[in-house]
Amino acid sequence: MMRGASANVVLMTCSSLAEAREIALAVVEKRLAACVNIVSAPVESVYRWKGRVETGKEFLLMIKTTTRKVKALETEVSRLHGYDVPEFLVLGVAGGSAEYLKWLRENA
Repeated sequence: MMRGASANVVLMTCSSLAEAREIALAVVEKRLAACVNIVSAPVESVYRWKGRVETGKEFLLMIKTTTRKVKALETEVSRLHGYDVPEFLVLGVAGGSAEYLKWLRENA
């Protein structure tokens, strides 16, 4: 079981690999996240926007952070992201390797 700050995984998408990399680098440099995985092959997204069904290619980010950093992370992502409404889904981590979770807490 994890002690101290709770861990979270934040899912978000970007319209380009360059934007995904820019956001990942910024949030890790600012210690808002310990790690960001970027799926460098585009995922296909199907979504409703302004009353229409749209499709598009996007790049998925999996951001590992702590609960106490989520709000600041969201603020930074909103500042850097090109979408009017960026995806920002926070998933709680129920458990994991004690060593990894300790590393996450120390680096976010």
